[in-house]
Amino acid sequence: MAQEQENGLRRYGNLINGVWQDAVQGEVLTLKNPSDSSDLALIARGTRADIDLAVTSARNALSGAWGKLTATERGRILHKISEAVLHEIDLLTVLEARDVGKPLTQARADVVALARYLEFYGASADKVHGDTLPYQNGFTVLSVYEPHGVTGHIIPWNYPMQILGRSLGAALAMGNAAVVKPAEEACLTILEFARIAHEAGLPAGALNVVTGLGVEAGAALSSHPDVNHISFTGSLRTGEAVQAAAAKNAVPVTLELGGKSPQIVFADADIERALPFLVNAGIQNAGQTCSASSRILVQRDVYEQVIAGMSERYRALKVGAAEADLSLGPVVSARQKAIVEDYLKLAEQDGLQIAAQGELAADAPENGAYVRPTLLRDVPPQHRLAQEEIFGPVQVIMPFDTEEEAVALANSTPYGLVCGVWTKDGARQLRMAHAVQAGQVFINNYGAGGGIELPFGGVKRSGHGREKGFEALYGFASLKTISVYHG
Repeated sequence: MAQEQENGLRRYGNLINGVWQDAVQGEVLTLKNPSDSSDLALIARGTRADIDLAVTSARNALSGAWGKLTATERGRILHKISEAVLHEIDLLTVLEARDVGKPLTQARADVVALARYLEFYGASADKVHGDTLPYQNGFTVLSVYEPHGVTGHIIPWNYPMQILGRSLGAALAMGNAAVVKPAEEACLTILEFARIAHEAGLPAGALNVVTGLGVEAGAALSSHPDVNHISFTGSLRTGEAVQAAAAKNAVPVTLELGGKSPQIVFADADIERALPFLVNAGIQNAGQTCSASSRILVQRDVYEQVIAGMSERYRALKVGAAEADLSLGPVVSARQKAIVEDYLKLAEQDGLQIAAQGELAADAPENGAYVRPTLLRDVPPQHRLAQEEIFGPVQVIMPFDTEEEAVALANSTPYGLVCGVWTKDGARQLRMAHAVQAGQVFINNYGAGGGIELPFGGVKRSGHGREKGFEALYGFASLKTISVYHG
């Protein structure tokens, strides 16, 4: 049952058809607090049986109260939910900090972002217009956008609220009914959001939440024959499995699979303005950000200057418990800490040079999943640390000489999510924007993950499809052509 106490821990169930219920098999999973490894809460261990119930609930909602609403009415409900989210900002902030490990300030910003997504898509719901198409005499031809039907949303653990907002907000605005499978590592804010949404007036069945393991509940959702669209954010390997499962049902998939995003600093750049962006976009959320700028490419004339400036900032970084609200919190789990530390061991083994590191706070709990933020210099472009997504607070920095070399380095990884370019040369700004392979390019700024209004997504192995902005609405709709012969 939702939010009951068991052995001193709050226990959450699945939300299906507006009712909180235990997993069909009755099993639970224990969430851990990454700041100190203590038990945080119990969640339902949903399986295929629970996904079946949730999909049926969503399907019924489409033919019931939710499906009968106009676009304007859907938008008004999303606005009400947005306001309700902000009303409970303190609760959601603390839960996100404890669940993910991010500092309170960052967690609070995520609550505000969630509310803003709902506000944006609420305002957009009745503004997705079709068209009339010129055709033969005697015909009037129309195009209209219609919801896919049941949409599945597989949400990762690094930004549960933000990624839920950008995915679910667009889906509901277009009239879909949703089944959400949060990450088993961090899902408390999504569960509380589901409560908030229904209390704010969202009809039963429009949103269903099933928690559990990815290999069980997640796999069941991505392969379900009655799901009409899948949205997935996460690792490349899991994304490939999701797409393969959905392909058997000929279901469209939106994939955001991470990156190895560069920031490129030319000698004419405003270095002082660039420095906070260079560092913060790499270490925010302990580096567990798909669009983190984990590679810094610097023209040789200012290479040492940039290293010195970044190193000074790195040495001022403090890592500690989420609720201490320092520069960084822990990574999400002991498992993720081990992954990041393995990369740092590889760097040491291969003789990579540490330019600077942050410090662990003296009062940081002993059993927390803490990783010192690390800046590595002179990293060879083909080294694993320059090619693979580490998903931790580790940045690599390397020099280049010419614009052509900068482009080649920027495009040298399998990923293509975000790129930042720092230069005062207007012609170079545009050349670089066109030449780099990325879904977003920021000139003299870097919006790692930010910008509710800005379409977001990748190329190459960073995935396909677009979230955020007005463009996301089209991804959650099917275009229908209607041809009327009237003579």
